Amino acid sequence: MFVLPLARTSTLARSVRSPSFDRFVDRLFDESFDRLVGAAPAVTARTPAMDVSESDSHYTLSFDVPGASREALKVSVEGRRVTLTTVVPAAAAPSEKAAESAVETKPAERALYRERATAVFERTVALPVEVDQQASQAKFENGVLTLVLAKKVAAGATQLQIA
Repeated sequence: MFVLPLARTSTLARSVRSPSFDRFVDRLFDESFDRLVGAAPAVTARTPAMDVSESDSHYTLSFDVPGASREALKVSVEGRRVTLTTVVPAAAAPSEKAAESAVETKPAERALYRERATAVFERTVALPVEVDQQASQAKFENGVLTLVLAKKVAAGATQLQIA
């Protein structure tokens, strides 16, 4: 079986520098600056860990997406390409009445220090065979998204009788 995880960065950039060292230095400076000015850290997409298995009729993909909610997960399938992303919901604007009552009862709170953020994940995988979306299933349990993707049978495929 041939599964091709697609990367978001170029191979040349990774071969020239050590990606773990680059991430460490970037994170060190970003977090230090954020702590200095009190800003919330920028949200960057993480690549979730993945396991892939295959049977005659389907592929099973398991993604580790800790901290993500079922409502935030979005899976799209286009032919052989499967993409997992998390959608950060926009904060709903409170109604005027609710805002007035909140102001009267409780003063506004502001964060003094913040390390936790909503997890944002993104990963694209190219499979060897197209996927039948109608016969596929998705299950989310304990921070693990499991996709059972049925292999698409070629339309009009028939078996010839050997005489």
